[in-house]
Amino acid sequence: MNKVTISKNEYVKLQRQAEGYRKLTGRVFEFLIKDSPEDVAEDFKKTNLYTKGFLRDLKDGLQKSSYGKK
Repeated sequence: MNKVTISKNEYVKLQRQAEGYRKLTGRVFEFLIKDSPEDVAEDFKKTNLYTKGFLRDLKDGLQKSSYGKK
């Protein structure tokens, strides 16, 4: 196993950068997703790969999740 030793200041700086990156990417991802749960379920339906039950559960789950609460 390789080890790297850094100062506490550098460690704290890297932690802050990582947290900032997580927040930024989370917000970017949130803004990229604009489709409603109904639109998402319809896109899945068009593939003819999923059962009606799955599509119903998908739509219901998206509506109940934070995804559906923009």
